[in-house]
Amino acid sequence: MQAKAKKTTTKAKTPAAPAAQKREVLRITDTTLRDAHQSLWATRLRTSDIMDVIDIMDNAGFYSLECWGGATFDVCMRFLRENPWERLRQIKAHAKNTPLQMLIRGQNILGYRNYADDLLERFIALAAQNGIDIFRTFDALNDNRNIEKSIKFIKRYGAHAQGTICYTISPVHTIEKYVEIAREQEQMGVDSICIKDMAGILSPLVAKNLVSALTKAVKVPIQIHSHATSGMAVPAYLEGVLAGAGAIDCAVSSMAGFSSQPPVETMLSIFDETQFNANIDRDAIRKINAHFLKLRPTREPGHSMASIIDPEILVHNIPGGMISNLRSQLAQQDALGRLDDVLAELPKVRADMGYPPLVTPTSQIVGVQAVLNVLSGERYSMITQETRDYVKGLYGAAPAPIDAKLKKKILGKEKAITCRPADLLKPNLPGCVDEVDPHLIKSEEDIISFCLFPEPAMSYFTWRDLPPEQRPAIPADEELEARRKAKLGAQATEAARPIMAQSDYAALEGLMSTVKQLGISELTIRRNDVAVTLKDSAAHATPVAPLAAAPVAPAPKMDDAAAVASPATISEDKPTSNATNHPTIEAPLTGTFYRSSGVNKPALVEEGGTVKAGEAFCIIEAMKLFNQIKAEKPCKIIKFIAQHGKVVQKGAPIAIVEYL
Repeated sequence: MQAKAKKTTTKAKTPAAPAAQKREVLRITDTTLRDAHQSLWATRLRTSDIMDVIDIMDNAGFYSLECWGGATFDVCMRFLRENPWERLRQIKAHAKNTPLQMLIRGQNILGYRNYADDLLERFIALAAQNGIDIFRTFDALNDNRNIEKSIKFIKRYGAHAQGTICYTISPVHTIEKYVEIAREQEQMGVDSICIKDMAGILSPLVAKNLVSALTKAVKVPIQIHSHATSGMAVPAYLEGVLAGAGAIDCAVSSMAGFSSQPPVETMLSIFDETQFNANIDRDAIRKINAHFLKLRPTREPGHSMASIIDPEILVHNIPGGMISNLRSQLAQQDALGRLDDVLAELPKVRADMGYPPLVTPTSQIVGVQAVLNVLSGERYSMITQETRDYVKGLYGAAPAPIDAKLKKKILGKEKAITCRPADLLKPNLPGCVDEVDPHLIKSEEDIISFCLFPEPAMSYFTWRDLPPEQRPAIPADEELEARRKAKLGAQATEAARPIMAQSDYAALEGLMSTVKQLGISELTIRRNDVAVTLKDSAAHATPVAPLAAAPVAPAPKMDDAAAVASPATISEDKPTSNATNHPTIEAPLTGTFYRSSGVNKPALVEEGGTVKAGEAFCIIEAMKLFNQIKAEKPCKIIKFIAQHGKVVQKGAPIAIVEYL
């Protein structure tokens, strides 16, 4: 990364300044290939979409292209049936001029929990080998212990290590605290530091003050990443750069705004009137923008946003992507009408848990816990395994003390850890694929993919191993088909509807007197396959074979795509009705049912086995987290009704039991 921009005054200099005046370089990272489509299109950009425009993007003059990491890795396998490593290699083969950048979640890598150091190192080594030049590494809690090793490994393999400050607002998140975090990262050896404003709540004044404080405290360059959700990102970028930040994140306009980044075109025009020059080819930007604008109808989710600006984010501070997840999660539980209740509950949960910044994975942990608190009717009556791990300290140190009552409820007499969480982990790689069919693993990259996302990876590997003509439909294509059918159904409904009320047809009678003067005795008006025929003084509406409404198929859910065949130790019986008089245990929420805690792991309890009160006997994966389902009282599991690896609906019986 180039040296940071010199600190400047706020006095603007227009393009009419003397030609001899040297303008300072402003570096712009383009996020179109990662965060932009993750924020707007649910990460549905295909590799072919990227390759159609990568040569133009590589020559546009960006400082870097953020094209990997975040949710792209998981979605490639889970929804697109693509190899994320192959995507990276293809991009690198064409991007000869522009560094490639990725977002890595520190010790979480790309997942939702900590992984051992051996897996972290091999992931970084292979990512660098396959084309990543800049790693933006962050920890959701700003616990620098969780990015210490990633920085070390990034530097070891010759890449640029960018540290990160996850910006949020709370009583404990102050400029002084952020400066302390930055100083620690500089001592760890970062090459630059990014202010990561994931919710778009960084105000212009705070941007100015924070950047000013950071540039005085550390010598490495400062970059700003924000989202346009609140409308403050554009002026925050301006104030931040004028205060000394040398780089900003943007996206082309058709992929910008809403919950994405500010548009590069807007920022270029603004900085034209300052002493900064981004050296971006605007003709190239127009071509890139046109490409993604053309893709929009088939890649953007079917629902549209209510407005361009969400002022409520300044109240609840919940990132736009998280709001979308909450809506989706509540819809899966048939409880979308409870969204306002969840939004009211979420800040309370965040306060209880010590004000963690709302970014992956803490956004999922806090958000899902808030959903469970609302749906269960009793706060913390259902607690996810991830919430337990967070309270225990397995994600790192909370920014502020966790509520004492909540801590006692979850941990009991067990003590929270105080060491670096990854120090407690055994190496991930030895024996990790011993139980996997060897012919499904094609490379070391496949091993890493399996370690990070066992179920999606196995599903993808199995799909990939089939002859092309035998492969099931790609989940993302099924989504498109469902949307197409829904659209056709809506059009058919519109076509079958009269173009106006029967009582209004009389208003057309006077039209015939004029028409008859032209020698026409009959006039037919057609609209959407409905014909209105005017004969002398009468008007008759006649449907003209309207298209039958097509059945609307539900869009596949994440859990549907993640369902994977289980090891032989777990039976795969079809759903069984309860023909006995024994009671059943019902699913408390909709999600994917698992009898084991992971691929190639034994069942938590076998049929015929017994469980104690409060003991987990199965898992339901919902809302990206694994929820242990526990017995309310001692019982014997007579028969599992739900199928391992298949979706179970809320309220559906999952097991026949006999209470002891």
